[in-house]
Formats: sequence, structure tokens, C-alpha cells
Amino acid sequence: MRKTNNKAKIAAYIFLSLGAVLMVIPFLWMISTSLKSLGEVFRFPPTMFGERLVWENYSAVSDRYPFGRFFVNSLYISAIVVSFQVITSALAGYSFARLRFTGRDTIFALYLATLIVPFHVTIVPTFWIMRVFGWIDTHISLILPSLVTAFGTFLMRQFFMTIPDDLENAAKIDGCTPFGIFWRVFLPLTKPALATLAVFVFIGIWNDFFRPLVFINSIRLMTIPLGLAAMQGMYSTNWPVLMAATMLSLTPVLIAFISAQEYFVRGVTLSGLKG
Repeated sequence: MRKTNNKAKIAAYIFLSLGAVLMVIPFLWMISTSLKSLGEVFRFPPTMFGERLVWENYSAVSDRYPFGRFFVNSLYISAIVVSFQVITSALAGYSFARLRFTGRDTIFALYLATLIVPFHVTIVPTFWIMRVFGWIDTHISLILPSLVTAFGTFLMRQFFMTIPDDLENAAKIDGCTPFGIFWRVFLPLTKPALATLAVFVFIGIWNDFFRPLVFINSIRLMTIPLGLAAMQGMYSTNWPVLMAATMLSLTPVLIAFISAQEYFVRGVTLSGLKG
């Protein structure tokens, strides 16, 4: 039986390793393309690297388009949305998990049902609202609809429900109010869930292409995904420069995930322990 288990583990590790290699190959090819000249990109048979590493591609990303402005726009929009979603999701998740009020479960079910509605169904009424308030072609149209999320509320509720009732009862005996219990007892214990939510939200907002495409018209207000699409010409594209810009755009996502990796794994594991 032990030999069978070892063989199964070895086969699983081999399968997972092959899958990991297949996932990494496009990323490595993007790196190699960003360090080639334009002529070497179309060379056949293809090579991993050219005759020399063309680092000038990274300095050329801002020659035609304000890539730095795209980067700053995405960074501060993502920072604002992540901050508000973490706060609102933590408060709403605590309310649905630990507070007792009439219709709590029904309200939560209706709130959770909004996840079933496809995002594209709500884009037309959202656009109409933004147009009425004059927020088209502004960053408010990207920030305001994203400040609250049902997914974040669900994630935080699941985590709050895993915290033992004894901690809450002890805090009540000490005279803590419901908000005091949340702030002093529960919130310090939710770092894994908060980190998980922050990573999910940051990646989603940073990579969002559809909403900026609908709401943003000015080049100076474009975000990273929209800016990368604008860098592709109708008849020709400088692929090494585009790949260099794509590599730069991945840097914040990699930093965010690596810095929160430990909390991220714990948060994904613990948030599903209790339904």
C-alpha cells in the first residue's frame, strides 16, 4: 500500500510539474520578446534570446504613449478601491456573521444573489448613472461602483464565522460594544482574510479592461490594460516594446502577491471552514 501511495504521489508531482512548466513558458517567452529587436521577434526558427539583450525596449515604452501616467492611474485607482472594499467588506461581513437582526439571513441571501447577475448586464444602467452625474471620462466612474462587493462580504463573513464564540462572549463581559468587539477582538484576527481579499481586489482592478474601455476616452486618464491596448497599432506593432510594457505592468501584481503570499494561502484555507 505504501508503494502504491508513493507511486501515486510521484505521478502527481510529475503531472503538476509539467503543468507548472507549461504555465511558465508563455511568461518566459514574454520576457525574451521584451529583450529582442523587432526583427528577431519574427525570426524562424524562433530563438529564446537574440544576439544581444535589448534593454532599450524598457526605456522606449513611454516614447509614444504616457506609460508612466497609465501606471500611476492604475495604481491609485487600485489603492482606493482596495482600501474601501477591505473596510466595507469587513464591516458587512462582521454584521452578517455575528450580529443578530431581523431578516439577516434573507438580506444576506439577496445580497449574495447579486453575484449571479453577469457584470455585463449592469454596465448599461451604470453607464447611464455615470452620464447623468457627469462622471463619464473621469476616474470616479471606475472607483465609485467598485467600493462595495458581495464577494468580499461573503469572504469576510465566512472567516468571521470561524472565530470561536468564547472570544465574543468574553469581550461582552468586559463591557465591549459590538463595534468594540469588531475593532479590538475580531479585526486583528482577520489578517489572512483581509490579505486574501486585498490581493483578489487589487488583481481584479489592476487588470480590468472592460470598464475603462466603456467609461474612459482621454489618453491621460487611461489605465494600464487600456494603455497596452492603445500601444497596438492597426497595421504594425512594436512587439518588443509592448512586451516590455507588459512586464512592467506585472510588477505590482507580483509584488502584491509575493508580499501577501503567506496570508493569502491561510485566508483561502480558513475562509471555507465553516458555512
